[in-house]
Amino acid sequence: MAIHTSSSDLGLALSNFAGEGRSQHWDLGRSLSSHLHQYLIDFMQPQTWADLQYIAVAKGPGGFTGTRIGVVAARTLAQQLNLPLFGISSLAAVAWHGRSQTIGLNPASVEASSTALIDQASRTDVAVQMRAQRGELFVAIYGISDAGLVELLPDTVMAEEKWQQMLPTWTRPCRLIQAEGGLGMTATSLLELAHLGWQQELRPDWSTVLPFYGQHPVSA
Repeated sequence: MAIHTSSSDLGLALSNFAGEGRSQHWDLGRSLSSHLHQYLIDFMQPQTWADLQYIAVAKGPGGFTGTRIGVVAARTLAQQLNLPLFGISSLAAVAWHGRSQTIGLNPASVEASSTALIDQASRTDVAVQMRAQRGELFVAIYGISDAGLVELLPDTVMAEEKWQQMLPTWTRPCRLIQAEGGLGMTATSLLELAHLGWQQELRPDWSTVLPFYGQHPVSA
């Protein structure tokens, strides 16, 4: 099961990776904290908690409150059910979701240059940016392969001007995706990335998964 609460909506996904799976997302806004438990219970049916092998959660970056609620809920479930917990970056889920096309996500425009190439048809690195506070961006760059993602630039916060200056200097072909709006739709990507880790015999303990906020919610 995957839980995504780092944006303005709740995203849940469930799959046995043998042809049966489902996902759904809801725009809950500020009511997320009071309704998450019931949505989880309803979404699980007809499966039961005993059917789960592992849990995946979006660990941020994103909204402070939503990210915290989702990570706490996932940690609690994993601890009580004695299941591995995969903490997946929200930006990584966007990159995986948009690795071949930008379904529901807006490709950001990048000025043409010899070192900043946008090639929709070929395997290229994927840069992801998401609006943060105080004129900054959450950013990351990933290499894409059938085996999953490779962090080339780990999730970080960067001034927009610095990011725009850095992209043209990237020495490999790179496609830029701008994550906008609710990202609950990428819950399926969270689950797929976790499944790749599961196949590689990774079994992360719930205690190792911590939220990544990127910024303090209150300006200093």
